Amino acid sequence: QVRLVESGGGLVQPGGSLRLSCAASERALRTHTKAWFRQAPGKEREFAAAIQWGGGITYYADSVKGRFTISRDNAKNTVYLQMNNLEPEDTAVYYCAAASRSGDMKRESTYEHWGQGTQVTVSS
Repeated sequence: QVRLVESGGGLVQPGGSLRLSCAASERALRTHTKAWFRQAPGKEREFAAAIQWGGGITYYADSVKGRFTISRDNAKNTVYLQMNNLEPEDTAVYYCAAASRSGDMKRESTYEHWGQGTQVTVSS
């Protein structure tokens, strides 16, 4: 069974940083496009960032561009989300996703594998 396991969430003050990790259980996922989505309390899940398997092409939501960086280590089958200058509005459950097919990388329906999520809380 394919599993994506997120880690690295927690409580951080505004202006602080966190690094999320997502480890995949299957070697086949190394060539999948990987992404991070997030869901704030009372809101729908939204796209945050995505990276193609080669690592050279990335996509970001306007709300995180310039503050978040997505990267991947295919040898470790892991994708990362470095989050800097965090704001209270970044408070959400962050989900890792993987897609084997091409499509709109910002749409949830493109991704067939999902993790359980990790909580990020930005508060003073």
